[in-house]
Amino acid sequence: GGGGGSSRQELCAVLYETNIFGFRGPRKMSVIIPGMTCDFERVVITPRGTEGDTLLKRYETKNLENLLVLHNKAPVWNEETQSYVLNFHGRVTQASVKNFQVVHPQNQDYIVMQFGRVADEVFTLDYKYPLCAVQAFGIALSSFDNKLACE
Repeated sequence: GGGGGSSRQELCAVLYETNIFGFRGPRKMSVIIPGMTCDFERVVITPRGTEGDTLLKRYETKNLENLLVLHNKAPVWNEETQSYVLNFHGRVTQASVKNFQVVHPQNQDYIVMQFGRVADEVFTLDYKYPLCAVQAFGIALSSFDNKLACE
């Protein structure tokens, strides 16, 4: 981190919930990010101390002021392929448990981010407002942590 006594900023927290099917079905993901001001500036969240006023702590205590909570889009069951599917509009070409889309709570058709496999060990990542590149990359990386993603 930089100098000048600046505190670290929290940009994102990702929560995975177990699904009712155990490991085999789709998982539910919640993404908590700082909100945006009317000038399209990110609200600064700087937890202090050991407990801290973290994104996760705010979410757990339902203190959602200046936060935006996004969720992954639920895939639909496809009888033909016998699998859960999402429409990636050609951007994702291989099935993977790591494929996901994050949507805005006020518009399920507004895909804020999508991430998915295009080849063995090759993935594509698309994101747009209100996410920045660092947030999108962090969210994508979280899907590779088996302990988080599969529990």
